[in-house]
Amino acid sequence: MSYRHILAAIDYSKNCKSVLQKAIFLATQQQAILSVMHVVDNLPLSGTAYGTEIDLGADVANPLLELEKSLFIEELAEFNDIDMARNLVWGVPKQEIIHYADREAVDLILVGSHGRHGLELILGSTANAVLHHAHCDVLAVRISD
Repeated sequence: MSYRHILAAIDYSKNCKSVLQKAIFLATQQQAILSVMHVVDNLPLSGTAYGTEIDLGADVANPLLELEKSLFIEELAEFNDIDMARNLVWGVPKQEIIHYADREAVDLILVGSHGRHGLELILGSTANAVLHHAHCDVLAVRISD
């Protein structure tokens, strides 16, 4: 079985690039569409519904949201030559990742995992929720603390 659409769900941790690099490798190997997503969940955006995709090319009035855009663009800067859909979304990470995967017919989601104790600590709450609720395969990529 081959994957047709791969989604890398990233945060801004120092090791999130390992998730993205693994996704790029798999997408190249499988000749799959590659999407990368970061979900902004720590900003109060009044008048904005959860699930709102943030236009990376547009100016926004909120300086904190502008900072989030800058961080996302900077995080992906070294991968500018890679063909991938770049998605910055405001909402609850586990919900938005699963919603995007369902809507865009993603058949593999990559998330980072931490080596601690217990399932939620091993995977983290977002990765754990994605693993248990996604309607496609999920690959937890081991990242170092």
